[in-house]
Amino acid sequence: MDIDTGATAWVLISAALVLMMVPAVGLFYGGMVRRKNVISTMMLSFVALALGVVQWIIIGYSLAFGSDTAGLIGSLEYLGLGNIGLDGITNGIPDVLFICFQMMFACLALAILSSGVVGRVKMSSYIVFGLLWLTIVYAPLAHWAWGGGWASQLGALDFAGGTVVHISSGFAALALALVIGKRIGFGTQNFAPHNIPMTLLGGMFLILGWFGFNAGSALAADTLAANAFLVTAAACATGALTWMFISWIGGKPGSLGFISGAIAGLVGITPAAGYVNVMGAMLIGIITAAVCYFFLNLRMKKGLDESLDAWAIHGMGGFTGAILTGIFAVSAICGVGGLLEGNIAQFGVQCLDAVIAAVYAFGVTALLAWIINKTIGLRATTEEEYVGLDLAQHGEQLND
Repeated sequence: MDIDTGATAWVLISAALVLMMVPAVGLFYGGMVRRKNVISTMMLSFVALALGVVQWIIIGYSLAFGSDTAGLIGSLEYLGLGNIGLDGITNGIPDVLFICFQMMFACLALAILSSGVVGRVKMSSYIVFGLLWLTIVYAPLAHWAWGGGWASQLGALDFAGGTVVHISSGFAALALALVIGKRIGFGTQNFAPHNIPMTLLGGMFLILGWFGFNAGSALAADTLAANAFLVTAAACATGALTWMFISWIGGKPGSLGFISGAIAGLVGITPAAGYVNVMGAMLIGIITAAVCYFFLNLRMKKGLDESLDAWAIHGMGGFTGAILTGIFAVSAICGVGGLLEGNIAQFGVQCLDAVIAAVYAFGVTALLAWIINKTIGLRATTEEEYVGLDLAQHGEQLND
């Protein structure tokens, strides 16, 4: 097959946009923590980028996209990217480019889940955890959805990673937070964001990157990519406005809530971007933002210290988006209709896929975190937490 230069150029750009999202998570999270943990929080995202690249090359891609084994995992035929030739072309784009594009998704998922442990995790333990998590949690989920596993065999729809990236990272963040425990002083001390403009800047970079994340998943420069681009913008906008208006009732329309709503809308449209029309996308943004707002407030009322709300926004947003895909999917776009077109079976498959992904990500992450905590320990020392991980772990701090 000849190379499609237009598609190749677009996927190259999209891969770079998704790569940008990884340090953007660091900016987004960095603005929401206390001043003494800004550098360490951002470093978790940068380290996730490096770990993801190494793990994906060595074993991750093979486990995700190798030949199917019982619908659960890929083979080791591509271990170390063996048997991958530079001249391989699939659907008009080089195989090595597809590897790069998917590699960025893995890096992003690992960066997102750092939400559950910022300000109290040992960097050495995060590195060990990250490599293992990408191997036994992320890679199987990617295989189920995109590599020929059981979910794809059932016909589950996940265009750009609602289950693979967002449910996995969000529920993993919750599991990590429960195992590692609350930050010292949580509930009694002030944990207000130290720099909201930094978070807004990170959020803007995330929004920009999301167009490569979703539209790039078409793997072509065509009408499907264009529709994914449009519905991504629609859900982002309605999500932001919905969160702002809800928080405005009895309060004030905060900028942090606005950008959180935008991210919630983006998470919700991620699994649906290649399957719904623009009106469905607007409704997905509204519904997902409202659901995420509810679970964020529930998390706060319950006193759970999942520090930066990856569970409420990415986990529950991805869960909601996966189910809504089964409602709003349009057969004229993807050949498969959702519940609104009378396809109850597709709705059932979407619900099953979301539940299994959430249970698997939470359960396996909790077990993995517990084992690491009992062996090498997940948590920084009390003294390091008091001083701040910037100085204690990295020997650096922000100047006044």
